[in-house]
Amino acid sequence: MGLLTILKKLKQKEKEMRILMLGLDNAGKTTILKRINGEPINTISPTLGFNIKTLEHKGFKLNIWDVGGQKSLRSYWRNYFESTDGLIWVIDSADRIRLEDCKTELYKLLQEERLLGASLLILANKQDLPGAMSATDIAEILELPNIKTHHWQIYKCSAVTAENLIDGVNWIVDDISSRIFYYE
Repeated sequence: MGLLTILKKLKQKEKEMRILMLGLDNAGKTTILKRINGEPINTISPTLGFNIKTLEHKGFKLNIWDVGGQKSLRSYWRNYFESTDGLIWVIDSADRIRLEDCKTELYKLLQEERLLGASLLILANKQDLPGAMSATDIAEILELPNIKTHHWQIYKCSAVTAENLIDGVNWIVDDISSRIFYYE
């Protein structure tokens, strides 16, 4: 039995996933996490460190790490990379001005050795706002089709209305489980 098979069997017993949620400040990461967890979203303040939520979804235990996205905090992101199964990259779809900065930060993450192989879910958030760019336009601007190092998918969503949040979580859970869990 190979090492990969043994690791897959160990993961299977745990049925646990570590998901890292990153993005620029004010993209809506904390609001998305609270919405997914069924918590009220009426009072949200900028995340100065991290939030972690553990929830059950599709028979898996998801440990979702929401890390602050302010420029001063981004250098600390690397402290959270270890053992990450999936990366959720949240984008403010109405913030055209910072889309280039968003692209730069995303591509830095994709070069990180400890994130290699992690499933990548891009949430084009704030679709409920006027002027929000479509997921297709964002995918083109971010050059997502060029990403060959990670399985990826983009979903337009809204943390306020909850549009497509569960679909996105379903995709990342299914993608991670198809890669790391061993079924006999």
